[in-house]
Amino acid sequence: MKCCCTYRHLISSPWFILVFLGQIPSLEVLTDQVLATAAAARDVLIEKESFKALSKYLYDIEPVLKQLQLRELNDTQAARQALEFLKDDVKKAKDIVDKYKNRARFYLLVRCRSIVGEIQDVTRDIGRSLAALSLASTEVLSDISERVNRLHGEMQKAEFEASQAQLRIVEKLDQGLHERKRDQSFANNMLEEIARTVGVPVEPSEINEELSSLKREKEEAAAHKERAEEIFLEQVIELLSRADAAIDQEEIEQQYRLRVQSVENYATQDVHIPPLKSFMCPITGKVMVDPVSLCTGTACERTAIEDWLESGRTTDPDTGQVLEDFTLRSNIGLRQSIEEWRELNYCLKIRSAKGKLQSGNDSLFVDAFDLLQEVIHENPMNKDWIAIEGLIDIIVPMVGSSHNKDLKRQALVTLTAIIEGHSRNKNRVVEAGGVDRIVVCLVRGSGISKAAIKLLFELLQDGSTWKESTCTKLKQQSSAIFFLVTLLHGTDRESEEKAEVILSKLCDDDDDAISAAAACGWYKPLIDHLCHGPERSRMAMARFLVETEFIDQNIKLLGEGGAIPPLVKMASGNLESKDLALSALAKLLSCRDNKRIVASAGGVPLVIEHIFSSHAPTIIVAKCSEILERLSSDDGIEFLVDANGTRLELGPIITNLMAILQKSNSSPTIRKPVLRSLLNICKSEEILAEKTVAATNGVSLVLPLLEDPDQDIRELALKLIHHFSQNEPDGIADFLLDSRLETFVGFLEGDTCSDAQVAAAGLIACLPKSEVALTNSLIKLDVIPILLNMLRIGTAEAKETVLGALFRFTDPSNIEMQQLVVNLGAYPLLVSILQSGSTTAKARAAALIGNLSSNSSRLTAAPVRTGCWCFRASPPSVCELHGGICDMTSTFCLLKAKALPCLVNLLQEHQDATTYETLQALGTLVQDGLSYRGAKILHQAGAIDLILGVLNWGSVALKEAALVILEKVFQAREVSDYYCTAAKIPLIGLSTQRSENGELGRRAARVLAEIERYSKSSSMPLT
Repeated sequence: MKCCCTYRHLISSPWFILVFLGQIPSLEVLTDQVLATAAAARDVLIEKESFKALSKYLYDIEPVLKQLQLRELNDTQAARQALEFLKDDVKKAKDIVDKYKNRARFYLLVRCRSIVGEIQDVTRDIGRSLAALSLASTEVLSDISERVNRLHGEMQKAEFEASQAQLRIVEKLDQGLHERKRDQSFANNMLEEIARTVGVPVEPSEINEELSSLKREKEEAAAHKERAEEIFLEQVIELLSRADAAIDQEEIEQQYRLRVQSVENYATQDVHIPPLKSFMCPITGKVMVDPVSLCTGTACERTAIEDWLESGRTTDPDTGQVLEDFTLRSNIGLRQSIEEWRELNYCLKIRSAKGKLQSGNDSLFVDAFDLLQEVIHENPMNKDWIAIEGLIDIIVPMVGSSHNKDLKRQALVTLTAIIEGHSRNKNRVVEAGGVDRIVVCLVRGSGISKAAIKLLFELLQDGSTWKESTCTKLKQQSSAIFFLVTLLHGTDRESEEKAEVILSKLCDDDDDAISAAAACGWYKPLIDHLCHGPERSRMAMARFLVETEFIDQNIKLLGEGGAIPPLVKMASGNLESKDLALSALAKLLSCRDNKRIVASAGGVPLVIEHIFSSHAPTIIVAKCSEILERLSSDDGIEFLVDANGTRLELGPIITNLMAILQKSNSSPTIRKPVLRSLLNICKSEEILAEKTVAATNGVSLVLPLLEDPDQDIRELALKLIHHFSQNEPDGIADFLLDSRLETFVGFLEGDTCSDAQVAAAGLIACLPKSEVALTNSLIKLDVIPILLNMLRIGTAEAKETVLGALFRFTDPSNIEMQQLVVNLGAYPLLVSILQSGSTTAKARAAALIGNLSSNSSRLTAAPVRTGCWCFRASPPSVCELHGGICDMTSTFCLLKAKALPCLVNLLQEHQDATTYETLQALGTLVQDGLSYRGAKILHQAGAIDLILGVLNWGSVALKEAALVILEKVFQAREVSDYYCTAAKIPLIGLSTQRSENGELGRRAARVLAEIERYSKSSSMPLT
């Protein structure tokens, strides 16, 4: 009974009657429509995000509608109207979804902005209708009103945008259409981007299907008289149809053959058919491109008549008739006639160009190239026709065969125009042998080179990617990489950039190409692969560095370019990686700047760790030892630092290096660089090295190496012992005397004056002279003649060392040994060195002469008269200094050896070392018993003024030596009187000096007193 009452109440309500009669939409039906539309919106292929957002909003409305179904909606005009609006808006959404759900993907993309606008508008309309429904049903929806209001707010504010990728493509397309771009390169690029974005494969069948769909869209727009849509789609279709993937080659060839038949009756020299008057625009006076018809029947160029009308003019530009209708209608028939006329002219020009190219006449060749470039500029379609006519096969050989530079350049420029953006023509050029011919032109002068690199660059392009097959062919051309690298050093920036891009592509993941480029002096890809390549590639690059010979400049470039840090990193890898990286680093360290880079990269501690590791393989220890040797070569310890520049502890390094030498199983490949490293470090840090060597008994560790089978090791050991002997000579002489002296003397023999010989001579100089047995043994082994020969032929350093060794054999206490040295010809060599030797050599030569001269007076013989008084021979010449019979060889007379002028000249050089030894040598001329004669000789040689000068500029030691001579010289009265005035001033100054130079002052006072002793009495003048 209750149910019946409820039913009667329901059917009697106005709401039921309205719904039943169809005046108010069924909530259940509306809900179903919303859900169906929401579901369909999720399946649209393009603008998925926008349609998904619309679908979400529709799904959010469904709970509101369900609430209305469960409750009684207010029966008001506002409620009924709101519900009707919502129904209409949902239907509009459904229509939009249905409209675009199965449309062509290309169409959806090019229209993405308008689609997004439609979705945004309908979403906001639905939001407004939902708000109106909420206001009309406040009581019914009171508990969910907040939710409804929030949903309304979101839908009202909803903003939809196409993706940035889609917008970029559409903007690029619009700009291209506005600029009337028709070249194939642009068409290829646009087609590829559109297809990639919408997920269509760039295959002719797929592309043609999409273009067919676009054509249907255009026909539908024409049927609905949507003129703007029709024109837009026509332009898009025309552009995309020029792309390679959309071209029907057979159709193009048929069209060309058809046009060729039409011009067969024209003379071969004809290149132009005059246009019909109807082809000319009455406004511009030029042949029309996009003719449109006015209501009067007059045809004009679209852009020209649009400008005409926008300027306020309302008459026919041809007849002057007032226009009753300003509608512009595309004159498709006239446009097709104009295009046919143009194509006939293209055929004439192409035919003419072919004839000229086959003529063999250089001037006609130029005309042909101009014609071809002209028709390509007018319509890129002509690239296909040029290829069909076989002109590519004619022009490509001319690139290689022509000796006319301008023609060669023109041929390259024309080929570039023919292939630009045209994949098939690029293939034709390659098939005609173009790659080899173009490569040769890369280094044929600036104009040809620039044209060749531009052509080659275009030939390698395939839209936005590279033509891999052509790149492979280019790599196979033996000179290609070398010529491209050569262009990197040219003067044309554009050519340089293109060459670098091509080289980078060729070297991409191709170790052989990278190596070839590096062999030509371009290291960028090699270094990039060392830094970022896979392990296989890094190993290949390191191997290339090891196996290739580089000049110093290129080694420096490799370091500057960043090759060293990745090699240091590789040195921590597996055994093969370590070996290659360390070998490459050793090679790069021949450049001093690279040493600093290795140190900054933290390579030095790593190398030292490997050397001293008990687990490191011999080959790694050897490589690291070589690196340490190179790091220390010429620079000592400068680069023995960590990555922060902090000096490494040298003591442990020297100790461990010495320990390696002690190992009997050490390989020569390790011992040699270790010895060199020790020598370099010890020379650089003598004090620390001396302490460490003494602490490790280093000399005894190295001495046995003098008997090593390897000559290099023997010589290196000798050099190191020589260095040690300067500070720690003990034990060396005993070692040599123990049946090893002959081996040692063997180092001295030879005519090259090698480093080993110099080291051996230096060792003789450093060993204590008290080792008489050693000295006598050396004499017996004829060492002195060997040393004198080195003095004749050696370098400046060798001469200095040999002179030091000769002191052992010129000890004044051993006249017999001095006699031996002089008899072997030493004296003239010493005098010669006084004239032309280094400062050190001059000083040592002067000292040696002083040693010899100190015994001259002792060896001088008194003259003896022989025969009866009436037949006596002429008396022998008496030495004016020694007063007896002297000569250079028997008495070592300094005067007879003509050494005095050379010694005096040394005083003029004001060098402390040479001055001191010269004063010592000159002092032998005024030693006991020779003061008077020696003073006169020094005066005559001009030496006394120079000795007095030493009192003004010399050091304390020099002044003391000068005063010793002057004290004896001024014992001669005439000499004292002559130099009295000149000598007093410096002597008075020295005699009055303070106590720190007391001895010097006292000696100066004695000399001054000697002068004063004669100043009060007369004397004979000094001559």
